[in-house]
Amino acid sequence: MSNQQKQANRKKIGVGIIGASPSNPGWAVAAHIPAVQALPDFELAAVSTSNRESADAAAKTFGVPGFDNYQDLIHHPGVDLVVIAINVQYHYDIARAAIEAGKMVYSEWPLGMSTEQAQDLADRAKEAGVRTFIGLQARYSPAIQHARDLIHQGYIGDVLATTLSGTALIWGPVTIRKFAYTYDVNSGATMLASAGIHAIDGLNEVLGDYASVSAKLEVRHPEVQIADDGTTLKVTAPDHMAVIGTLESGVLATTLYRGGTSRDFDLRWEIIGTEGELVITADFNGNMQNTELKLRGGNGDDKTLSDIVIPSRYTEDIMAIPEGPARASNIGKFYASLARDLREGTNETPDFAHAVKRHRLYDTIMTASRTGVAQQVNRTNTHY
Repeated sequence: MSNQQKQANRKKIGVGIIGASPSNPGWAVAAHIPAVQALPDFELAAVSTSNRESADAAAKTFGVPGFDNYQDLIHHPGVDLVVIAINVQYHYDIARAAIEAGKMVYSEWPLGMSTEQAQDLADRAKEAGVRTFIGLQARYSPAIQHARDLIHQGYIGDVLATTLSGTALIWGPVTIRKFAYTYDVNSGATMLASAGIHAIDGLNEVLGDYASVSAKLEVRHPEVQIADDGTTLKVTAPDHMAVIGTLESGVLATTLYRGGTSRDFDLRWEIIGTEGELVITADFNGNMQNTELKLRGGNGDDKTLSDIVIPSRYTEDIMAIPEGPARASNIGKFYASLARDLREGTNETPDFAHAVKRHRLYDTIMTASRTGVAQQVNRTNTHY
């Protein structure tokens, strides 16, 4: 009996989370663990960190086995789903090991340091028959889901254009040592690779994929100050980006992102139609994937926009999750979708094949910026 057949016969999905140190808490502790602990389809089965001391602390804090290396977590018999919630440079090796062990894998975005790594992992997972999931969760924001449904219902008529403007918190003129690596263009965690693609994936989920893109990415803060010690580093990763494209539907789409924060909305996404418009905003934190979004709209004879209440049906599946990052970041909604796929045999949750598609879009945007020439976006860009 395969591992996935075994888990289908179990009441709960055993989750092993890599990067869950309570002494240096990051995304795993803030978002993943509260979601897993609250949702009925899952149980936290194991955690791993980078050293024995933090692994012991994690085991004591979360009441599950704690490992100081990911291989032991992957091969723990209670782990059905391996969650990779550490820096991108480690994603490929861990995901490959999990696939080889026959375990399901959830990787934070980006999937790898390159499209080639992402494609290799997607190929290996397909060959092994292993279910995979990629953490592109902006699409699960209740505001975005309701906006998508309103558009499909004709609330704004035919969509004409859209403009999305956001800030990325990091990539401003000052940062802390923990995030200094993101200012290196070769880190795999640049503004486009992180905040940019997360936002674009949300836009594409609502309005469809690109047919073509033009882009310009620039380094506007050539040095960053490290607040911890007052030192400075040279910046090579672009901290401002503009992506202008035409969607397959003919909709004109503009996405603008910059580092730091705004004195106004940190995110404003306007969708304009023949009969009205919708506007999605975030007061703080322009990273669309992990912030609470508000929705306003107007149509017909309306002269102004009004707040749109998000119906409860968009949050019913996460009501058990306490207020905090696990709810605001849409991680809980992602897990709920994952569980539904496994229960019902569907494939609605973004997987590694979808990650390859987004990695290739990243490459296309970078080529457009480097050459100054609009690029066609090839939808048949994976092997699936």
